[in-house]
Amino acid sequence: MLCAPDKAAGAAVGTAGAPLRIDVETRLDMGRIAVGAMGGAVEIDPASGARRLSGDVVDLGGFALSGTVTVRGEPGAGVRVILPASVDLESGHGRTARVTGLVTDLAAAPRLGPDGRLTFRFGGRLQVAAQDDGDYRGRIPVTVEYQ
Repeated sequence: MLCAPDKAAGAAVGTAGAPLRIDVETRLDMGRIAVGAMGGAVEIDPASGARRLSGDVVDLGGFALSGTVTVRGEPGAGVRVILPASVDLESGHGRTARVTGLVTDLAAAPRLGPDGRLTFRFGGRLQVAAQDDGDYRGRIPVTVEYQ
């Protein structure tokens, strides 16, 4: 996603006028699971990429990945990363599942490096209702602003 210099287009511009560029390098992927009669959840830790299952969930393998984002902008500038509280995913068959607890592996006050880049990972928790199997997809908006 390339941020345009106007707020209506969802852009972020720094005090020096350098627009922020946000590139999703890796999409968040929870892997493959089967959900039983009690429902369950899958959680991806952004720092380690580890996947944890809870509830009535069976691991079917697959490659679970934390999301990776690279931000480019004014070298050394402080930024704020904003992720939504939750995102609904759709299966294409009228079923939905919700991703909550979206978090990053960023320090408390992230800054772009001397090269104007910052790369971070994010993860979250996918809650799936009883026997709601399917291939769930959705978009997780990532907003980055200069501090």
